[in-house]
Amino acid sequence: MALRLLEVIVPEQFYNDVSAIIEENEISDYWQTCSCESRVIFKIILQAEKTESLMDQFEGKYKHLDDFRLVLLPLEASFPSPKAIEQKTEESAFNKEKEKIPLRVSRQELYSEIFDRSKLNRVFLIMVALSSLVAAVGLLRNNVAVIIGAMVIAPLLGPNVALSLATTLGDEDLGRNAVKTNFIGISLSFLLSVCIGYFVFVDPAQPEIMSRTIVSYGDIVLALASGVAGALAYTTGAPSALIGVMVAVALVPPLVTSGMLIGSGYIAKGIDAFFLVLVNLISINLAGVITFLLQGIRPKIWWEANKAKKATKRAVTLWVLLLTALIFILYIKYR
Repeated sequence: MALRLLEVIVPEQFYNDVSAIIEENEISDYWQTCSCESRVIFKIILQAEKTESLMDQFEGKYKHLDDFRLVLLPLEASFPSPKAIEQKTEESAFNKEKEKIPLRVSRQELYSEIFDRSKLNRVFLIMVALSSLVAAVGLLRNNVAVIIGAMVIAPLLGPNVALSLATTLGDEDLGRNAVKTNFIGISLSFLLSVCIGYFVFVDPAQPEIMSRTIVSYGDIVLALASGVAGALAYTTGAPSALIGVMVAVALVPPLVTSGMLIGSGYIAKGIDAFFLVLVNLISINLAGVITFLLQGIRPKIWWEANKAKKATKRAVTLWVLLLTALIFILYIKYR
């Protein structure tokens, strides 16, 4: 796991309290910078998975102070090396029973990253349009390499992971923002594809197009794996661009296929392709929620946790029921 640099800014009178918290957490790699405007700044180097617990402690104790700040920064390199820091941590924890720490980034870092990638803005819309255009060209030419190029753009990863996180945390604001971004992104891709299908000849027998009008149980497995991979990419700090390809596999090509077929007058086949989009969308979000839960993503405050638990149960129940209904329809249709 990568290292992080945590900066803690508090009024001078809390110097001893902050030092005590750092010592209690057995953190040896920290230092204090100069005091400015009656404030003291602590800089702490620690592993990414250990930041959440420490930040929760500081936030719970000093959040009422106007001069209190927490700043979390990625750390590219440091001396001593990360290996030396890990050895020092192991030595300080020798013969002591330690609480199991989840191998993920902090809840605060995760939320900030996902919130930024779920915003509805001009860049997101341009990326959706470009992804759809490239996917359309690849489908029309039956060119797998071009279709993969469209998937690398992966604009729909952010809002889908954001929806899963909002469900896990019971965050209504993030959920509404994710639903709006997802809806507009999917609508833009679909309408653009309908226009392409209206003006360009589309051959439904083209292998890359035809394969996305047939829904199989393997597609459900792919979508579930995509949702897990997308959530893990964020929680572990892995590069999300590559993982986004998996989510794009399940969403962008069948969505573009559906739009082009409907635009060309192949309504039934277009509906079949859109059915695949629905199956994948539900599977991705269900898998994302379950992954976040297994990773121990929870709200900090107890009443928010209770609220999130209820919201998660309702959402997971809804996703499971919808997926079950779609699987039943799939069974009836192809038996």
